[in-house]
Amino acid sequence: MLLILRIEHKRTKDLSMTYRLSLTLLMIAMTTLADEAKDNTSYTIGYRMGSSLQPVKDEINIDALMEGITAGMNGTKPKLSAAEMNQLTQALSAKAQAASEAQQAGAGKENLATGLAFLAENGKAEGWTTTASGLQYKVLTAAEGPKPKATDTVSVHYAGTLLDGSEFDSSYKRDEPASFPLNGVIKGWTEGVQLMSVGAKYRFAIHPDMAYGPGGRPGIPPNSVLLFDVELLEIK
Repeated sequence: MLLILRIEHKRTKDLSMTYRLSLTLLMIAMTTLADEAKDNTSYTIGYRMGSSLQPVKDEINIDALMEGITAGMNGTKPKLSAAEMNQLTQALSAKAQAASEAQQAGAGKENLATGLAFLAENGKAEGWTTTASGLQYKVLTAAEGPKPKATDTVSVHYAGTLLDGSEFDSSYKRDEPASFPLNGVIKGWTEGVQLMSVGAKYRFAIHPDMAYGPGGRPGIPPNSVLLFDVELLEIK
């Protein structure tokens, strides 16, 4: 009986030690995960801040930047007055804006040259038609019937890509058709969809002047030629 009690006591002691060890390891793991999350959050903030400063990186002293961040986070009295900091911030913002506009203009010029070269060759390709406005289209699936007017609302499925093949939008991926008034979209769409009958599917190559031009859009660089596959589902 005494032997059994000793064995049970040993088992209880071993289980207690195992429990404490497991709990310790769990706490270490949780602390590690918390530290990792904090590190990742801090890195993300730093990366995005750095990206926003990229256009004016030559104006930035990293050591002074870190000193300012530390002082601001600790609530330390700044070395400069609020008026001085506002003036410097405004000047830096103006430089960043100018640098961004210059970069966009350069990209737009290059994109336009690439796009015009593409359209010149694409217009000669079999099955493609170029309208008086410069819109290019190819019939993928023909259909007969009424065509929409610019004042009509239509329901379509579509996919839009850049010349490099990257897709910037797709109703197919959302698994939901898009509906909109034809006179409320880019010129290339307004003209192109009016050529279609319900059930037809066309491919369009749209000059930047009939798309988003030098301003571009998120995911669409300035002066981009856009390619669209469009399927007309309904005229409302």
